[in-house]
Amino acid sequence: MDPFERLSEWHAAAVAAGQRLPEAMSLATSSARGRPSVRMVLLKGWGPRGFEFFTNHSSRKGLELAENPRAALTVYWGSVDRSVRASGRVSRMSRRDSLVYWVTRPRESQAAAWASAQSRVIGSRGELEEFWQHEPNRLHQRLLVTRRRGGWTEQILQP
Repeated sequence: MDPFERLSEWHAAAVAAGQRLPEAMSLATSSARGRPSVRMVLLKGWGPRGFEFFTNHSSRKGLELAENPRAALTVYWGSVDRSVRASGRVSRMSRRDSLVYWVTRPRESQAAAWASAQSRVIGSRGELEEFWQHEPNRLHQRLLVTRRRGGWTEQILQP
């Protein structure tokens, strides 16, 4: 069986089983120096061309993929006890394909993505909430915790 057909079947089974966010996947990248990083993103498609996801090109993952275009991903569906892993070379999709996806996003998500300097430090959650008052879309709370001599530092990142 074609692996992408199997993935489609497994995804459908996870949806039928009530899997919360069945398109959620972990994406691992690394810097040119080999420093790894992993985060959750949404799997938007799959097929003979590979796996598709979207990202801000100036985010940490976007910059890492530009300097080291290799990545690994895992999709896990606990509701059906299945997972899929893949790794390989990453390439940008066409500008047209990116725009086709962009127009499908809710207006509020478009505004948040456009206005946010994703992964950059901000002074406080309050700065973001005052700016985006009553706009729930894409207001992910993101904290960067770094080990320093004598303890930990915490910074709030933009969504």
